[in-house]
Amino acid sequence: MYKKVDSKLDFVSRELEVLKFWKDHDIIDKSLSQRKGNEIYSFYEGPPTANGKPHTGHVLTRVIKDLIPRYRTMKGYYVPRKAGWDTHGLPVELEVEKKLGLNGKEHIEEFGVEKFIEECKKSVWKYLNEWEEMTERVAFWVDMDNAYITYENDYIESVWWALKEIWKKNLIYKGHRVVPYCPRCGTALSSHEVAQGYQDITETSIYVRMPVEGEDNTYFAVWTTTPWTLPSNVALCVNADEEYALVEVSGSEEHEKIGARYYLATALIEEIFGENAKIIRTMPGSALLNKRYVPVFDYANKLIQDPQKAFYIVADPYVNLDDGTGIVHIAPAFGEDDARLG
Repeated sequence: MYKKVDSKLDFVSRELEVLKFWKDHDIIDKSLSQRKGNEIYSFYEGPPTANGKPHTGHVLTRVIKDLIPRYRTMKGYYVPRKAGWDTHGLPVELEVEKKLGLNGKEHIEEFGVEKFIEECKKSVWKYLNEWEEMTERVAFWVDMDNAYITYENDYIESVWWALKEIWKKNLIYKGHRVVPYCPRCGTALSSHEVAQGYQDITETSIYVRMPVEGEDNTYFAVWTTTPWTLPSNVALCVNADEEYALVEVSGSEEHEKIGARYYLATALIEEIFGENAKIIRTMPGSALLNKRYVPVFDYANKLIQDPQKAFYIVADPYVNLDDGTGIVHIAPAFGEDDARLG
């Protein structure tokens, strides 16, 4: 009944042998038919885009996804596994733009929107064979013959229907959030789209001092990695649970006023001021809450109806003492943490 197990550990040939056995005996279909009529456990694959080649990251996610339907099948559920293809979105458009030598919306409109859409529809199937081969090779049991395709009308209409049902149940709300924006593409970007162009770069950070209201010759030492956002500054943020200090700086040519005082995190004093700082007193970050300061620029001040609602110290655990001064500048129009704090 059973063949003798070969003592040679040739995993590749063994895997191919198993795959052939499954195919010859319709094992995937049998695993489904044996459970037909049982309680359904729905599985819809989070769809990849087939106009890019599969890579090791896709192998990992497919293997992990495959565990769930197999486990539920073993528990007695009927688990149809529906594959899907993501045929919308910026990655598809950018690929086609490169192919056609276009650059942005104006060029697309000159080329013709309908013609461009047709090119996009062709592009999404560029690496279909590679995806099918990879999926079979890693033994991801999923129905690719009856996959859902996001550019087909029945799928689009199902999304419209779902949104309508959610709307009828009063579960949709209007809100505000900060998202990356691409001026070339004329659209907001998802985190996944931003990650596609991710690269490590060296960026300039700066230290800024902001005068403390009511305390002569005293400043908050502020650090920011986004100096271009300073005109939109409306608050400064500390970590309420960390220790801060008021220091007096003397004997340094870098400071306009000898004897100037600065608030900053105690742990970062030496890194910022070296031996030129004398600690006057220490306090928890919570003791700095609501202290007011004078902003570097007054642009935001001109736009805010009530200036008392801006330019003071707030606190949040996201402020860490790995770099900088322990005091960061807040511009709610830039970045999720800033928007949340704002």
